[in-house]
Amino acid sequence: MSAVGEPRTLADRPDDVRRTAESLAKGMDRAVLAFPLTPFDADGDLDLGALRAYLDHQLAAEPGAVFAACGTGEFFSLAPADYEAVVRTTVEHVAGRAPVVAGAGYGSRLAAEYARTAERAGADAVLLLPPYLVRGPQDGLVAHTRAVAAATRLPVIAYQRDQVAFTPESLRALAAVPNVIGLKDGHGDLDRMQRLVRAVPEDFLFFNGVPTAELQARAYSATGIPAYSSAVHAFAPEIATAFFRAHASGDTAAVDRLLDGFYIPWVRLRDQGTGYAVALVKAAARMRADVIGADVGPVRAPLAEPAPDHLAEAERLLAAGLDLAAR
Repeated sequence: MSAVGEPRTLADRPDDVRRTAESLAKGMDRAVLAFPLTPFDADGDLDLGALRAYLDHQLAAEPGAVFAACGTGEFFSLAPADYEAVVRTTVEHVAGRAPVVAGAGYGSRLAAEYARTAERAGADAVLLLPPYLVRGPQDGLVAHTRAVAAATRLPVIAYQRDQVAFTPESLRALAAVPNVIGLKDGHGDLDRMQRLVRAVPEDFLFFNGVPTAELQARAYSATGIPAYSSAVHAFAPEIATAFFRAHASGDTAAVDRLLDGFYIPWVRLRDQGTGYAVALVKAAARMRADVIGADVGPVRAPLAEPAPDHLAEAERLLAAGLDLAAR
């Protein structure tokens, strides 16, 4: 067993935590990690029927895990009752076909409440989203993560981006917590990631979670982090899966075609509007309502719909990406 305060290997963790971590690790190895959108109706109310139909389309691509009510799923705009309904519906509809990880966030006490709700709703694990507005010191970030982990029996994956960035020493402290099993990185600082990977046991989970993570997939793989989340999977699993398979198999020609013909232009378009990391993704999913089998509806404020010329360009890029994926 690990000494008190020492980072834990999976063998040193509670059996249920270990089993979930192993399931997530297998999923990360074999497929893209899906971050579904949350469908709303024309009035902005939660549409659970559309969510079920949308999840069917997502699951047909066999993602490695499903991350419900996270950033792409507009966690920040969900009322507590919405959140529980989204997580519970996702868990029930996925029905064991993939691990379901639920987002949780805000300050420590509220994030702990969300983590308990996720556990009550049947989620397999929690992704702890960065706190909003505040920038805490390292000991505060560690205390925050520990407090949320202590509130639930579920495994917890920490998430660093924006104002949250862990040092190797902080991550070692978190890896000693029995149910803190991994880290999602949204910074893209590969020097930092090299040091973090080396600070914890090799079975601690890491994945690349930068916006449009495919652009940095090669670089992260070189640091020992092949797993990544895909916002593109939320509207075009065909493109996301084609890229994943090409990248995993070493088909550099196919990777380059998808990068040049779709991903790089898509990121260029995404960067033209505030909030497009979610709003443009949701708009693209609406363009495919007939294929998806559901209309995911609008985004909630403070997000806003993309400009008409940006929508036209998104539609063109989507068609190009689907054509490349089919080759």
